[in-house]
Amino acid sequence: MAVLALFPGSFDPFTSGHEAILRRMLPLFDRIVVAVGVNSDKHCMFSPEERVQRIREALKDCPTVEVTSYSGMTIDLCHQLGAKCIIRGIRTAQDFEYEQLVASVNRQQDPTIETLLVMADADHIKISSTLEREKLTHAAE
Repeated sequence: MAVLALFPGSFDPFTSGHEAILRRMLPLFDRIVVAVGVNSDKHCMFSPEERVQRIREALKDCPTVEVTSYSGMTIDLCHQLGAKCIIRGIRTAQDFEYEQLVASVNRQQDPTIETLLVMADADHIKISSTLEREKLTHAAE
């Protein structure tokens, strides 16, 4: 049986930190679906379609990776796809606390789906989508 993992996030934009975590996870799973979350309450720099396309381009050399967008609950997407694991990257203690809470809620909804919290490499700890957006905004000026 093929083991499928879900790597969800807003990915606005998809950073080198996201990519590094994903590439580290490739040997552990038969397939990984990068799921671009769409939240109408959140103002994003890039449209969901742009985010999906940018990620596909960055990962074009990874045949076991698929990229899609979704709205709604992540756990529901896991059920829809048959994913048994959710991959989440963490950089700081604050990230850990938040992700631990989210993992706990997901586990209450479905105890058969595991959440794998992956520590960022030391050289990616200071990279965030917020900082990347800021760089892109100032580069356009």
